[in-house]
This record gives sequence, C-alpha cells and structure tokens, in this order.
Amino acid sequence: MKTYTRDELQEILEKHKMWINNEAGGERANLRGANLCGTNLRGTDFREADLQEADFRRADLREAYFWGTNLRGTDFREAAFCGTDFWKADLREADFWGTDLRGVDFREADLRKAYFGGTNLQEADFRGTDFRGSDLRKTYFCGTDLRRANFQEADLDYSCWPLWCGSFDVKIDKRIAAQLAYHFCRTICDDPEVIAAQNALLSLANQFHRVEECGEIEPMKARDEG
Repeated sequence: MKTYTRDELQEILEKHKMWINNEAGGERANLRGANLCGTNLRGTDFREADLQEADFRRADLREAYFWGTNLRGTDFREAAFCGTDFWKADLREADFWGTDLRGVDFREADLRKAYFGGTNLQEADFRGTDFRGSDLRKTYFCGTDLRRANFQEADLDYSCWPLWCGSFDVKIDKRIAAQLAYHFCRTICDDPEVIAAQNALLSLANQFHRVEECGEIEPMKARDEG
C-alpha cells in the first residue's frame, strides 16, 4: 500500500482538479491502493478518480465528492462523513463497518456486496441516507440503523435486511413493498390470524419482480379447514 507525503498528495489532487476542468496539464488521480488513513480530505473533489482498494480509515471525508469514482474494495472504517456525495460511485465490496453515514448521498451507486455491518456497541448509522436507485444486491446490513433512509428504486435482492427497530420508517417503493410482502407470505405459520394477513397481501406479494422464478403464491387455508 503506497503512502504519499502531503506535498505529493496535494500535487495529485491539484492535477485532478485541472483534469476535471479540462485544463492543460491536468491528470486524472490514480490513488489505487493508497494509504490515506487519517488524512484530512474534507471537501475534496474526487470525481471519476481511481481509488480502488484505498485505505480511508479515520479520514475526514466530510463534504467530499465521489461522483462516478472507482471505490471498489475501499476501506472507510471510522471515516468521518457529513454531506459526502457518492452519486453513481462504484462501491462494490467497500467496507463501512460501524460508520456514521447519516444523510450521505448514495443515489445510483453500485453497492453490491458492500459491508455496512455493526455490533451492539458500534452500529453503522444510516438514518436519513439516500439510496435511491442504488444497487444493493448482496449487501450486508446487519446491525445498521436505517430509519428514514430512502430506498426507492434501489435493488435489494439477496441483501441482509435488518429485523430490528433500525429498519423502521424506511422509505420504499411498490417494487420493494411487493418483495417484502412476498417473503412474509412465504413463511409458514399455523395461526389463523397470520394466514388471514398473508392472504390479504397475496395480490401485492404476487407482483414480486421475481415471481416467475420463485412461483406465484396460492391462497392459504388454516389447518383446521382441511
């Protein structure tokens, strides 16, 4: 992992800024695998830079711009985020363990297999985070606080959805609502009240976008009905 002096890093970022503005002498930043641990990068414009597998642990990334940036496999543990913008960034397999991401913009970002986990002592905080249109397939959300996060038009297939109060009040669209309803209706419970609730949701559940693959659910009968 390469470590840069303050002057070396400043030169790279200045040339990247020139590259963004189409100025002569500009050069796209290539900090792939860079050791940026603990660095103050507040407000830095990293648009379309190559930061794959960089180490941003404990870095100050408040108000930084990562539009369309290659951040695959990047380590963000304990980094500071506030007003950070990851619009359309490649964040596949990135590690956000235990971070505070309240209000961060992840719109249309690729977050497949990203790690948002936490423990009882250190939970990842995503309250109010914007995930609209993002790819969250196979994403790990265990121990995360997602209250009031916006998941409209996001892809949550194969993700780990938290079943605790941290998933209360999230904003979703009909596609995700049908997906959650389908999974509820595919549980097996002999309680008549639960079966009645499942049957009431069948119309919505069978609009699940993978229903052809998983099978349409038929109305259920309580066991004592024969």
